[in-house]
Amino acid sequence: MKFIAPISIALLVLLDQLTKIWTVNYFQGGTKPNIEIWPGVLELTYVENRGAAFGMMQGKVWLFVLITAVVLGVILWYWRSIPENKAGIWMKVALVLVVSGAVGNLIDRVFIQYVRDMIYFSLIDFPVFNVADMCVVGGVILLFPILLFGDLELEAVKKVNNED
Repeated sequence: MKFIAPISIALLVLLDQLTKIWTVNYFQGGTKPNIEIWPGVLELTYVENRGAAFGMMQGKVWLFVLITAVVLGVILWYWRSIPENKAGIWMKVALVLVVSGAVGNLIDRVFIQYVRDMIYFSLIDFPVFNVADMCVVGGVILLFPILLFGDLELEAVKKVNNED
């Protein structure tokens, strides 16, 4: 069981990197049009993002590398203290997603100085993103209810134990 998290992280990072490699190879030269997956809604394209989310803070690659390293260090440090209850398991799932996305984009920043993005919601003109971004956002969204309501499970266990 203890290998599930590292294997999941490795598989998600691999998926992220493979989609980036495919995208670069397909769109190389810039002459191919976007691929419409769902016309007017979802497209595949290619963008080199030299900033953070939504292209903010362009050119600050080493700042992002440092922040990512600190976040990964904090998550690894905190991991052992996560309880083995239902909320703890969901917290680990969320953190696996966050770590996977952070590592996927960190690889890009360290080795090529920018992040390769390819998924574009044309319906709402949303900024282009990638699999790693989806992992980070999905993990953070999953963390919200855990952080807000995870203690309720702990309180319920305490009440049951006190009633015995």
